[in-house]
Amino acid sequence: MDVTTIGALLVGVGGLASAAAAFFGKRGENVLNGYTSLTNDLQEERDALRLQLTELHAQRAADQAEITRLRIEIARLGGQP
Repeated sequence: MDVTTIGALLVGVGGLASAAAAFFGKRGENVLNGYTSLTNDLQEERDALRLQLTELHAQRAADQAEITRLRIEIARLGGQP
């Protein structure tokens, strides 16, 4: 083999290596974007559940206040709470 053939083979191998690096780099980028998207979705779901839990706690406090008010009213009317 002469120098030209060896040079052409090295250029071909370099091109294949570059294509492989681009392919695997893009796959890594896609995986990273997938994890980022999943993380964002989980954070949104967590925030929605946190809001729902806060609303449930507020409803429970309102229910407890209403129960207390009704017990006082029953006692005022002469009943047994």
